Amino acid sequence: MTRGPTLAPYAVHAEMSRGRLHHEPEAPTRSPYQRDRDRIIHSSAFRKLQYKTQVFVNHEGDFFRTRLTHSIEVAQIARSIARELGLDEDLTEALALAHDLGHPPFGHAGEEALNLAMKPFGGFDHNAQSLRVVTLLESRYAGWDGLNLTWETLEGLAKHNGPLRNPPSYIAEYNDRHKLELSTHASAEAQVAALADDVAYHSHDLDDGLRARLFGPEEIAHLPVVGEALAAARLSSLDVPPPRLRHETIRRVIDVMVSDLIAETRRRLDKLAPRDADAVRRAKQKVVAFSAPVAEANQVIKDFLHARMYRHWRVNRMTTKARVLTTEVFRLLHADTSLLPDDWRARAGEPGTQRAASVVGDYIAGMTDRYAMDENRRLTDLSVSG
Repeated sequence: MTRGPTLAPYAVHAEMSRGRLHHEPEAPTRSPYQRDRDRIIHSSAFRKLQYKTQVFVNHEGDFFRTRLTHSIEVAQIARSIARELGLDEDLTEALALAHDLGHPPFGHAGEEALNLAMKPFGGFDHNAQSLRVVTLLESRYAGWDGLNLTWETLEGLAKHNGPLRNPPSYIAEYNDRHKLELSTHASAEAQVAALADDVAYHSHDLDDGLRARLFGPEEIAHLPVVGEALAAARLSSLDVPPPRLRHETIRRVIDVMVSDLIAETRRRLDKLAPRDADAVRRAKQKVVAFSAPVAEANQVIKDFLHARMYRHWRVNRMTTKARVLTTEVFRLLHADTSLLPDDWRARAGEPGTQRAASVVGDYIAGMTDRYAMDENRRLTDLSVSG
């Protein structure tokens, strides 16, 4: 096994891993978490993130973020924070790369539509779907379903946002056979991955919104953190062209958020003085956090993006079409499972049932934007062959 930098006592240590549901001999050249990361990268679900919406549907432009580029950016931020805090970088990276595997096509619009369509059957939750992907839906190994990831990676996926008092049904079902200690916090590595997602989301959505001209630099100048970053970017040169001004602003936003996160987390760790990773899990509050002022700034930025980007009329038009498409595809396939491809039809069973809803939900959640649009045409357009 390769040896990395010395880890802090409160980090997750690979030699103390609780192992995998299905026993495997350890890899001679990789730690368990490096192996998890590699399995995630080689999964079909990860590859499909390339053609899944972040905010803009894939065909709207080559430079906008997709779920794949977003996940890579989250992993970079998360790994940098983990290194500063003495955490296991490989586990942190694996969690960052896997956190969006359960997202359906068309971003939040697709998830909202799928959740509403599946409401009578328990609904749809992308976090639970991510766990479902890595424990059930990926079919790569002869001896088991899923990727057979370590307990620590599965724990981090299940509860990276905090303890689960009322877990989604699949997480509860999985926990019955492989206890993930849902009532405690996740490891510090998982907490870092979760907040690195926030850093990437807010900063890069600002970048994409500026690029798409949904708002201009003057319209973000009043935002906390962002306004200061914009002013500093303008001072960096007497004449900063717009593309460089955008980049200079966003990189400063990321730097402020990451620096604050590291400082606040160190303060909390110093106060708690955890002797091991389990002490982090048992803590009364998360140890990885922003300071109160930056947490408040993040909320202001989130509210601005919600009003000026996610609800912009141009985005609204596309998300409305995406909701209608997702709802229609679910309705048609759930009502008549004979329309499903052979392997999916065999699993779905009788139309209109709970089992059929679960299988159709898995089928749609695994689609890319492009495949979902093509499937809708195949199901509804007489001029297109099945």
